[in-house]
Amino acid sequence: MTLPLGDLRVVEFGQLLAGPFCGQLLGDFGAEVIKVEDPGRGDPMREWGREKPHGKSLWWPVVARNKKSVTCDLRQPEGQALIRKLIDTADIVVENFRPGTLERWGMAPEVLWETNPGLVITRVTGYGQSGPYSSRAGFGSIGEAMGGIRYVMGDPDRAPVRAGISLGDSLAATYACLGTLVAIHHRSRTGVGQVVDSAIYEAVLAMMESLLPEWAVAGYQRERTGAVLPNVSPSNVYPTADGDLILIAANQDSVFGRLSTVMGREELATDPRYATHSARGAAMEELDTLIAKWTVTERADDLLEKLHEAGVPAGRIFRAKDMFNDPHFAAREAIVKVPHPDFGEIPMQNATPKLSHTPGKVRSVGPALGEHNDEIYGGLIGLDETERARLRQAKII
Repeated sequence: MTLPLGDLRVVEFGQLLAGPFCGQLLGDFGAEVIKVEDPGRGDPMREWGREKPHGKSLWWPVVARNKKSVTCDLRQPEGQALIRKLIDTADIVVENFRPGTLERWGMAPEVLWETNPGLVITRVTGYGQSGPYSSRAGFGSIGEAMGGIRYVMGDPDRAPVRAGISLGDSLAATYACLGTLVAIHHRSRTGVGQVVDSAIYEAVLAMMESLLPEWAVAGYQRERTGAVLPNVSPSNVYPTADGDLILIAANQDSVFGRLSTVMGREELATDPRYATHSARGAAMEELDTLIAKWTVTERADDLLEKLHEAGVPAGRIFRAKDMFNDPHFAAREAIVKVPHPDFGEIPMQNATPKLSHTPGKVRSVGPALGEHNDEIYGGLIGLDETERARLRQAKII
């Protein structure tokens, strides 16, 4: 099957996470993603991750999946000239260096457009390509703090916490991918490329709902609220008789009515203290206590069966091992297993979202460093073996 982005070639300069995750998303839907890495050590992501069986990162096979790896020393003029030839064949460049880095290497957008006017140049940074902070080093955690999400995460009596994943980087990469495809659509009508400027703090800010007008118009500052959302009730974690924890989200009026019926407390749905969304929000603590007294008398499986049958959103808090055993994950192929040279087979999350006619696909795990040098520099760029050997000897590739 031809994948939907199979006619696009991407040259990816990014390292660590924000740029590479954008490349991963494009590659999942068929783009040919050629990752350019330093000849000495490659992307540091090759070494990142908590667990390293066989001394190998378990993160690299995921974030570099569906990509080809070539090596090139971009600090050397001859390396820059070589990659310029590669970029001339590309539709998209993805990079996440500090602003000005491409320019120092002789690859400013205006220079690249001289020979490839339709090129889309996607740049992912902490603060964006302009503004007084643009030259600062910007990691995802700093963007999360500046964008507002870090302040509201955690318990109200403790310092702000972070999510256990690279949330800021992934959000900036996702918006970068969206912007890239918008720019490609524009190019299809005009033939003109452009810069996609994705800043981590702005990607985080984009997710912050009504945070800004709440302060500017109502003078309300959102604070940390722990496991709940203020004035949204019931929507919390509740205990069960067998020691499990179940999430129940019944804050909509009709859904709360169904929950009341399951509880055998139909009168709650018409009680003025709980009958409306605003009333339930004001009585959150009281309502949570009431619901917990009921859930703790039921086994988790029995409780979930009753709630699902009644149309009340509810579920367990999944860990990795739960995902592998869940029939819904299996039915939707949310997890795929991909051949790996060291692990034999490695599971990872599948491409998302699902498209009915042209779904994405995980075709390969992250490549070895420089695995595709001969294919790209030989087959695509046209350098013969003698020239490639010379470049290897000079440590340019």
